[in-house]
Amino acid sequence: MTAPTVAQDSVTAPTWTAMVSRAYDHARPAVRFGDLTWTGRELLDRAGGAADWLDSLGLAPGAPVPALVATSADALALVIGGAGSGHPLAPLGVRMTPYEIATVVQATGSQVLLAQPEFADLGDQVARLSGSRAVLVPELRPNGRAWAAAPDDFASVLHTSGTTGLPKPVPMTQRRLAARARVNGELCGLDPDSFYGGSAPFHHIAGLGNIAVALAAGALITGLPRFTVEGWALLRDLGTTHTSMVPAMLETLFAAGQARHKALRVLQYGGAPIRPGTLRRTYEAMPGVRMLNMFGQTEGSPISVLTPEDHREAVAGRAELLRSVGRAAPGVELRVHDPGPDGIGEIHARADHLFQVDADGWLHSGDLGRVAEDGYLYLSGRRSDMIIRGGENVHPLEVETVLAAHPGVADVAVTGAPDERLGQTVVAFVVPADPDAPPQPAELRSYARARLSGFKVPVRWWFVDDLPRNANGKVVRRRLREPCQGGTNGA
Repeated sequence: MTAPTVAQDSVTAPTWTAMVSRAYDHARPAVRFGDLTWTGRELLDRAGGAADWLDSLGLAPGAPVPALVATSADALALVIGGAGSGHPLAPLGVRMTPYEIATVVQATGSQVLLAQPEFADLGDQVARLSGSRAVLVPELRPNGRAWAAAPDDFASVLHTSGTTGLPKPVPMTQRRLAARARVNGELCGLDPDSFYGGSAPFHHIAGLGNIAVALAAGALITGLPRFTVEGWALLRDLGTTHTSMVPAMLETLFAAGQARHKALRVLQYGGAPIRPGTLRRTYEAMPGVRMLNMFGQTEGSPISVLTPEDHREAVAGRAELLRSVGRAAPGVELRVHDPGPDGIGEIHARADHLFQVDADGWLHSGDLGRVAEDGYLYLSGRRSDMIIRGGENVHPLEVETVLAAHPGVADVAVTGAPDERLGQTVVAFVVPADPDAPPQPAELRSYARARLSGFKVPVRWWFVDDLPRNANGKVVRRRLREPCQGGTNGA
């Protein structure tokens, strides 16, 4: 069978589907999951079969198709086939409750919910709650059909993580996803000789979002449905050259003595700063690895990048760079909207690869931050998270970044609590590195005071076993409460 062809307009105005079609028109391995390996042509043929199957379901043209799928060969074929046939896949978080998923399915307006066989029971529950029809993904039969996609067609739809309410859809057009693939692919050094393997949830921008970049580059792809130490060992043994994770995962690997990976070329991370000590240990465990911190969100990324060179400078003595998220990514115009006296305001960004923008092309990130004279962007948290203490603005992320660098702190979250005199006061919830010997509040207070203004230093400290997080791993601040069950008050 022949590989799918693309319409001429997709070649002159490249789409993501066209990039993938050209990248995999070969007989080299393209997908490897367990004992299953597909060549590039086999992947495209399976995507053609997925497109045929989606056509048979009576779906509305161009409408998102909610799907309960995990990182797998079939999931990749469904995404490519859906993008090429006008049925953009909208993967949903399989770790959410049926009620949460049903609310999102209802919001899409779709009468059909796709589910891989391993999620059949979950699909049935969601279908009953949402009034939709659950359809199991069958074995996809190869078909070298031709397809076409216009630049402004949807390639896929992701949803925000919903820390403040119902997850919101973020459509990724063919044109903008292609632009993102070019920018990220160049930053990460992805090419047909690369082997990408990640462990982020498929419905997340760090999951499908990064896989979409690897697909456009023609890389060999594998993946895990979730992060585990054993899974990391599998990726290492397979010889993956590129991956992505959050710094907490690196800490877990070091604690387990399993961080080494001599074949790894690029490690992309985000979601939190990396500790200087962790960075040094990473270079020892992964000789020659290039570290990248990409700042962005589902609505668009990368906005800024802390480059491999920046990380090497940090290890050489400029550790303060690790508190930043780097400088504007290629092609990105940054601005700080309505800054206060401290220079902190909402970060806006404009670029071809950002998905959700206003009429003038600006993405309103909702993140607060400032841009230093040397161009480095320092984040201060979300607008909705800001604490107002006695008329002074306290940005939780700034405080958390300082405290997270303390060797006795494994994880930390800061929030505001009501105060009759000041309006709000600052409270810290700390996961100690050693639960049997947590750091003393006085020690943490002194450490913070040496690095922060006095009004930013927490006045109460709670030591807890873990922090409340949503399915995407983000801390849910509204669930941080005093007294904390199982915690120790260190006021």
